[in-house]
Amino acid sequence: MLQPVVRRTWAPRGQTPIQYSWDRRDRLSVISAITVSPRRRRLGLYFDILDHNIATEDFEMFVEGILRRLQRPITLVMDRWQVHRSAARRMLQRFPEKVEIEWLPAYAPDLNPVEQVWNRTKYTDLANYVPDDLLSLGQAVAGSIRHTRSQTPLLRSFFRHCKLGL
Repeated sequence: MLQPVVRRTWAPRGQTPIQYSWDRRDRLSVISAITVSPRRRRLGLYFDILDHNIATEDFEMFVEGILRRLQRPITLVMDRWQVHRSAARRMLQRFPEKVEIEWLPAYAPDLNPVEQVWNRTKYTDLANYVPDDLLSLGQAVAGSIRHTRSQTPLLRSFFRHCKLGL
Protein backbone atom coordinates (compact mmCIF):
# COMPACT_ATOMS: atom_id res chain seq x y z
CA MET A 1 0.00 0.00 0.00
CA LEU A 2 2.98 2.30 -0.24
CA GLN A 3 2.09 2.84 -3.88
CA PRO A 4 -0.75 5.36 -4.02
CA VAL A 5 -4.19 4.34 -5.17
CA VAL A 6 -4.62 6.84 -7.97
CA ARG A 7 -8.10 8.28 -8.25
CA ARG A 8 -9.55 10.96 -10.46
CA THR A 9 -9.18 14.39 -8.89
CA TRP A 10 -9.73 18.06 -9.64
CA ALA A 11 -7.05 20.49 -10.77
CA PRO A 12 -6.94 23.84 -12.53
CA ARG A 13 -7.30 23.58 -16.31
CA GLY A 14 -4.00 22.73 -17.95
CA GLN A 15 -2.26 21.75 -14.68
CA THR A 16 -2.20 17.97 -14.48
CA PRO A 17 -1.71 16.78 -10.88
CA ILE A 18 1.50 14.79 -10.50
CA GLN A 19 2.27 12.34 -7.69
CA TYR A 20 5.89 11.51 -7.05
CA SER A 21 6.43 8.04 -5.64
CA TRP A 22 8.82 5.18 -6.17
CA ASP A 23 8.60 1.42 -6.22
CA ARG A 24 8.67 0.25 -2.61
CA ARG A 25 9.17 -3.28 -1.34
CA ASP A 26 8.33 -2.76 2.34
CA ARG A 27 4.73 -3.20 3.37
CA LEU A 28 2.11 -3.22 6.07
CA SER A 29 -0.54 -5.85 6.62
CA VAL A 30 -3.78 -5.00 8.37
CA ILE A 31 -6.22 -7.40 9.98
CA SER A 32 -9.69 -6.40 11.11
CA ALA A 33 -13.04 -7.68 12.36
CA ILE A 34 -16.47 -6.18 12.77
CA THR A 35 -18.29 -7.35 15.89
CA VAL A 36 -22.05 -7.39 16.44
CA SER A 37 -23.44 -7.75 19.96
CA PRO A 38 -26.16 -10.42 20.03
CA ARG A 39 -28.89 -8.54 21.91
CA ARG A 40 -28.42 -4.84 21.33
CA ARG A 41 -26.85 -5.18 17.86
CA ARG A 42 -24.03 -2.79 18.75
CA LEU A 43 -21.22 -2.75 16.23
CA GLY A 44 -17.51 -2.66 16.92
CA LEU A 45 -14.48 -2.57 14.65
CA TYR A 46 -11.19 -4.08 15.78
CA PHE A 47 -7.95 -3.96 13.83
CA ASP A 48 -4.23 -4.56 14.07
CA ILE A 49 -1.41 -3.37 11.81
CA LEU A 50 1.60 -5.62 11.22
CA ASP A 51 4.90 -5.03 9.43
CA HIS A 52 4.90 -8.49 7.84
CA ASN A 53 2.55 -10.81 5.99
CA ILE A 54 -0.19 -12.14 8.24
CA ALA A 55 0.38 -15.73 9.37
CA THR A 56 -1.79 -18.19 11.28
CA GLU A 57 -0.25 -17.19 14.61
CA ASP A 58 -0.98 -13.50 13.97
CA PHE A 59 -4.62 -14.26 13.25
CA GLU A 60 -4.89 -16.43 16.36
CA MET A 61 -3.44 -13.66 18.54
CA PHE A 62 -5.86 -11.17 17.00
CA VAL A 63 -8.85 -13.39 17.82
CA GLU A 64 -7.50 -14.01 21.34
CA GLY A 65 -7.39 -10.25 21.85
CA ILE A 66 -11.02 -9.94 20.77
CA LEU A 67 -12.00 -12.78 23.11
CA ARG A 68 -10.24 -11.00 26.00
CA ARG A 69 -11.99 -7.71 25.26
CA LEU A 70 -15.48 -9.16 24.76
CA GLN A 71 -15.22 -11.85 27.48
CA ARG A 72 -17.93 -14.00 25.90
CA PRO A 73 -18.15 -16.69 23.24
CA ILE A 74 -17.96 -15.45 19.65
CA THR A 75 -18.96 -16.67 16.22
CA LEU A 76 -16.35 -15.91 13.58
CA VAL A 77 -17.61 -15.44 10.04
CA MET A 78 -14.59 -15.79 7.78
CA ASP A 79 -13.67 -16.13 4.17
CA ARG A 80 -11.71 -19.16 3.06
CA TRP A 81 -8.24 -17.64 3.02
CA GLN A 82 -5.63 -20.28 3.91
CA VAL A 83 -4.56 -18.42 7.08
CA HIS A 84 -8.17 -18.39 8.28
CA ARG A 85 -8.64 -22.09 7.58
CA SER A 86 -5.50 -23.18 9.41
CA ALA A 87 -6.21 -20.82 12.33
CA ALA A 88 -9.79 -22.11 12.55
CA ARG A 89 -8.62 -25.66 13.23
CA ARG A 90 -6.25 -24.50 15.95
CA MET A 91 -8.76 -22.12 17.59
CA LEU A 92 -11.47 -24.77 17.70
CA GLN A 93 -9.03 -27.00 19.61
CA ARG A 94 -7.84 -24.23 21.96
CA PHE A 95 -11.20 -22.53 22.58
CA PRO A 96 -13.92 -25.13 21.94
CA GLU A 97 -16.37 -23.38 24.29
CA LYS A 98 -15.59 -19.83 23.15
CA VAL A 99 -15.29 -19.95 19.37
CA GLU A 100 -17.77 -21.04 16.72
CA ILE A 101 -16.94 -20.66 13.04
CA GLU A 102 -19.13 -19.96 10.02
CA TRP A 103 -17.66 -19.79 6.54
CA LEU A 104 -18.50 -17.39 3.76
CA PRO A 105 -18.82 -18.97 0.31
CA ALA A 106 -15.59 -19.20 -1.65
CA TYR A 107 -14.76 -16.13 -3.76
CA ALA A 108 -17.52 -13.97 -2.29
CA PRO A 109 -15.95 -10.71 -1.09
CA ASP A 110 -19.28 -9.02 -1.84
CA LEU A 111 -20.73 -10.88 1.19
CA ASN A 112 -18.00 -9.74 3.61
CA PRO A 113 -18.69 -6.38 5.33
CA VAL A 114 -15.02 -6.07 6.36
CA GLU A 115 -14.16 -5.72 2.66
CA GLN A 116 -16.14 -2.47 2.72
CA VAL A 117 -13.85 -1.18 5.48
CA TRP A 118 -10.88 -1.78 3.16
CA ASN A 119 -12.63 -0.22 0.18
CA ARG A 120 -13.34 2.91 2.19
CA THR A 121 -9.82 3.08 3.61
CA LYS A 122 -8.03 2.51 0.31
CA TYR A 123 -10.27 4.19 -2.23
CA THR A 124 -11.82 7.03 -0.23
CA ASP A 125 -9.75 8.03 2.78
CA LEU A 126 -6.30 7.27 1.35
CA ALA A 127 -6.92 7.81 -2.38
CA ASN A 128 -4.01 9.71 -3.95
CA TYR A 129 -2.14 9.59 -0.63
CA VAL A 130 1.62 9.20 -1.06
CA PRO A 131 3.26 8.22 2.26
CA ASP A 132 6.85 9.13 3.01
CA ASP A 133 7.52 5.90 4.92
CA LEU A 134 5.89 2.98 6.71
CA LEU A 135 5.31 5.00 9.86
CA SER A 136 3.27 7.68 8.08
CA LEU A 137 1.35 5.01 6.16
CA GLY A 138 0.57 3.15 9.39
CA GLN A 139 -0.63 6.35 11.04
CA ALA A 140 -2.85 7.20 8.07
CA VAL A 141 -4.37 3.71 7.94
CA ALA A 142 -4.97 3.65 11.69
CA GLY A 143 -6.56 7.10 11.56
CA SER A 144 -8.84 6.07 8.73
CA ILE A 145 -9.98 2.89 10.48
CA ARG A 146 -10.49 4.69 13.80
CA HIS A 147 -12.63 7.25 12.03
CA THR A 148 -14.65 4.48 10.36
CA ARG A 149 -15.01 2.70 13.73
CA SER A 150 -16.59 5.82 15.24
CA GLN A 151 -19.32 5.96 12.57
CA THR A 152 -21.92 3.35 13.50
CA PRO A 153 -24.29 4.26 10.61
CA LEU A 154 -21.40 3.71 8.20
CA LEU A 155 -20.65 0.27 9.69
CA ARG A 156 -24.35 -0.61 9.38
CA SER A 157 -24.25 0.45 5.73
CA PHE A 158 -21.48 -2.10 5.11
CA PHE A 159 -23.90 -4.85 6.20
CA ARG A 160 -26.68 -3.41 4.01
CA HIS A 161 -24.27 -3.28 1.05
CA CYS A 162 -23.59 -6.99 1.55
CA LYS A 163 -27.34 -7.62 1.91
CA LEU A 164 -26.83 -8.99 5.43
CA GLY A 165 -29.31 -8.31 8.19
CA LEU A 166 -28.22 -7.43 11.69
